[in-house]
Amino acid sequence: MRNVTETVKQLIIINILFFIGTQIVGDAAYQMLAMYFPENSNFQFWQPITHMFMHGGFMHIFFNMFALYSFGSALEHYWGGKKFLFFYFSCGLGAALLHTGINYYYFQEGMNTLIANGFSKGEVLQLLNEGKINTQWQQLLSPSEFQNFASAYMGTVVGASGAIYGVIVAFAFMFPNAELALMFIPIPIKAKYFVPGLVLVDLYLGVSGQSIFGSGGPGIAHFAHVGGALFGFLISWYWKKNQFDGNRWN
Repeated sequence: MRNVTETVKQLIIINILFFIGTQIVGDAAYQMLAMYFPENSNFQFWQPITHMFMHGGFMHIFFNMFALYSFGSALEHYWGGKKFLFFYFSCGLGAALLHTGINYYYFQEGMNTLIANGFSKGEVLQLLNEGKINTQWQQLLSPSEFQNFASAYMGTVVGASGAIYGVIVAFAFMFPNAELALMFIPIPIKAKYFVPGLVLVDLYLGVSGQSIFGSGGPGIAHFAHVGGALFGFLISWYWKKNQFDGNRWN
């Protein structure tokens, strides 16, 4: 890979190896390495890390690795490999934290309604752990509440997108006037305009529950993207404010 820094290169290689491995192993790999809701019986303590190296399909890993290749090397050149790696994992964990926090709110909101209507938490969790639901729940919860409640518990999270959003935000923070030539925009656009717009779109889609792919589109963890972007901005801002950005960690 030409002009790619060592840490970025190693991250791309590891992601590709994980992707190939999961294609060979199949669902068992996803069950072990994807991130589940903490109260789900499939949750394991390593999943907040390993989910960053799992991807749902070729286009998912392609766009994430292309973004890492495009923006990560500039940051590693500036910060050094160890500092960039610390930043990358911090953004990935921050993304998982916000995503899980939002899911916990949705889950508890639904659980409180069910308990108030005579269900016990134990019986609800037992059914959910068996991959089942009680149709009465759908009568007690609105369609959106039921969807948020069930998907919060049963859904999984995979992908480096949270960490990648942190990298993209940091790039825009460090190099705001860099012009980005994007395949779907006919003219170059400065990073300081494109990146905030991208994050705001994710925030809107996360809050509204909509998808750019329509109701039948694939599930996208918009709040994980926002979490990664938020942590990326806060870390970059803190380092800049305290002049840590000029100190490389090699």
